[in-house]
Amino acid sequence: MRRKLAAGNWKMNGLSTDMGEVAALPTGLGVDVLICPPATLIDRMVRDPDTFVQVGGQDCHPNPNGAHTGDISAQMVADAGASHVILGHSERRQDHGETDALVRSKIEAAWSVSLVAVLCIGETEAQYQAGETLDVLRTQLAGSLPDGAAPGNLVIAYEPVWAIGTGLVPTMAEIESVHGFIRAELATRFGTDTADGIRLLYGGSVKPSNADEIFAVPDVDGALVGGASLKAADFGAIMMALDAAAKAISV
Repeated sequence: MRRKLAAGNWKMNGLSTDMGEVAALPTGLGVDVLICPPATLIDRMVRDPDTFVQVGGQDCHPNPNGAHTGDISAQMVADAGASHVILGHSERRQDHGETDALVRSKIEAAWSVSLVAVLCIGETEAQYQAGETLDVLRTQLAGSLPDGAAPGNLVIAYEPVWAIGTGLVPTMAEIESVHGFIRAELATRFGTDTADGIRLLYGGSVKPSNADEIFAVPDVDGALVGGASLKAADFGAIMMALDAAAKAISV
């Protein structure tokens, strides 16, 4: 059975004074918790005695070192103590022009230093309205994901671009259809056993008020949460909703 995962992406938010939000999260739940703070906080969050969550980075460069001012290598992310790294987020794809090929090379770099890659895929509003969602996801999976994917080195987050930070959410039927499609694509390429073990997260305006409904959808193994992960009250409520969903499945 896939263990549920609540992942928080702090994006370009968070100072040392905000680390108390992590310490205030509920403990003792039967789900995994991952926080991906800005790079400036990775080491501090890992070393903080009050930190009980896994810590991840938000990006890495495909090269191990070199003349790349402002960039951070996968080795540096791992050296700071992170266990995961988010790659291919739509904001990186849009703001920095990241291609599937570049994301693929970053995942290979992450795997080379034993980081778990959290691969983000998702369609724009125009693509969604045109009915191209599954075609876009198929292309992104094929182009972004290297050979060698396994439950221990990969998490996939489906984040429809038009739902990120907008308050809009696909219907539960749409989420179920997309997650089932992703699972099937993974099975075709890597085999059923591998596909069944890889965790699929939903991301895009996840909040306490809709978490229960989203986590009841088949093949949704958790969430990649943006703004709502910045405050313990909100993210903690999402964690507890995920824990309840996990317990319901195990009964």
